[in-house]
Amino acid sequence: MNTGEEFLSTAIRRLKYYKELAERTFEQLEEKDFHWLPSSESNSIAVIIQHISGNMLSRWTNFLTEDGEKDWRQRDDEFEIHSYSKSRLMEIWDTGWDCFLSTLDSLQPEDLVKTVYIRKEPLIAIDAIIRQLAHYPYHIGQILYIGRMIRNESWKNLSIPKGTSGQYNKGEHIKDPAKKF
Repeated sequence: MNTGEEFLSTAIRRLKYYKELAERTFEQLEEKDFHWLPSSESNSIAVIIQHISGNMLSRWTNFLTEDGEKDWRQRDDEFEIHSYSKSRLMEIWDTGWDCFLSTLDSLQPEDLVKTVYIRKEPLIAIDAIIRQLAHYPYHIGQILYIGRMIRNESWKNLSIPKGTSGQYNKGEHIKDPAKKF
């Protein structure tokens, strides 16, 4: 495997990991939780889903041939409250991720050095991918944090629980080797 192939494979694997973290949070939430606002200036999980999906559709539709900020994107609307059901939000989520991951899967190593544009700013494709490797996990971290606030004591930890790092590092967490956490 060459360096470009390894980069694409690694990027896809990392992004799928963050997608899974968000989805494991969604599984813990009730319908109403998706619309909970920590404060009047905060975004709900529903709004974050709308934004991530809108960004993915805009950035990754015709990634190599069109500016990543599409004329048809309604970015401001992504931050509006739409009161979508949980199932509708999951459709929105999946649509964005399907577009993004299928585009990444279709890229060839030689595509990584091609020039793409986001809001008319030229970037090499690898930079545009790294930009999203920072952007999406940033918002997924918000989703996890909000989910954890909502679930509080009933939150099912998605990582190493507080006070268990030593046990984790000794491998004491491994009951099922196929399990990631």
